[in-house]
Amino acid sequence: MDGKLIYLMGPSGSGKDSLIGAAREPLRALNCQVMRRVITRSAESVGEDAIGVTSEEFERRERAGHFSLAWRANGLAYGIPVEMDQLLNAGVHVLVNGSRANLRKAMERYPTLLPVLLTVKDEVLRDRLLIRGRETLEQIDARLARNALFKDRRSSDGPAHHIDNSGNLAEAVNNLLLLIELSVKPDQI
Repeated sequence: MDGKLIYLMGPSGSGKDSLIGAAREPLRALNCQVMRRVITRSAESVGEDAIGVTSEEFERRERAGHFSLAWRANGLAYGIPVEMDQLLNAGVHVLVNGSRANLRKAMERYPTLLPVLLTVKDEVLRDRLLIRGRETLEQIDARLARNALFKDRRSSDGPAHHIDNSGNLAEAVNNLLLLIELSVKPDQI
């Protein structure tokens, strides 16, 4: 594969969707495309630009081999369409909204991927989850507990490039773009 997989991950509410949205146009200049995920969440839900499917449809697609990567988290199923491999093989860099829990599996399949961990201060994360209004208080507490678990395990999760998104989004976008520029061959930009 000539393209590089940029595997963005971080807790729900860390601003991955905002970062991706703000970086989408500059990423094109780096020959990088954002892949839409397939999620078992209603397409009408507020949040990322994803393809919403039922659990049954997700299972059918997964069995049929329609995903390059698939995982479950927070009561939902997530899949990255197999078209990602076609883009990578064609030399296009691809950014995906991944999962910390699925990082090792992704690294096994794509050993040259660029792991990027979006972090955010705990108090900022709680506020963002409350403001977006997607989850109940119980679900928010579960997401915060899951984030704490990953923080505790972070040292054993392998190397990931950290970008803090607690403050200025433009700064996080610039850090992401710089990281991608440094990790891809100049002739691939």
